[in-house]
Amino acid sequence: QVQLVESGGGAVQAGGSLRLSCAYSASVKCLGWFRQASGKEREGSAVAVIDSSTGNTAYADSVKGRFTISQDNAKKTLYLQMDTLSPEATAMYYCAARESLYGCSRFGAYKYWGQGTQVTVSS
Repeated sequence: QVQLVESGGGAVQAGGSLRLSCAYSASVKCLGWFRQASGKEREGSAVAVIDSSTGNTAYADSVKGRFTISQDNAKKTLYLQMDTLSPEATAMYYCAARESLYGCSRFGAYKYWGQGTQVTVSS
């Protein structure tokens, strides 16, 4: 069982930045960030993922060049640096984790989920 606790959400103006954090209770291979806008279903693929074993990362096209996923293994903390934010980024952001025998895809079923942290970007 892996427990995940997100923090760092808040309100920011368009063009601003936020850094989300996710503390996890045990080492796990695949860690990612998903989001769910109000009134919509959670997006089926992660905004960003990282392979804890290799450091490899993957991003949704919509955030490439503006979001950066990283982790501090010693602190068991996952981060999502979000720059040049637009109102379209407004959503609840969830940290998720799963094991994998292979690589870490933005798709597929993630087993462990945090409670989410709200990000609101105003124009």
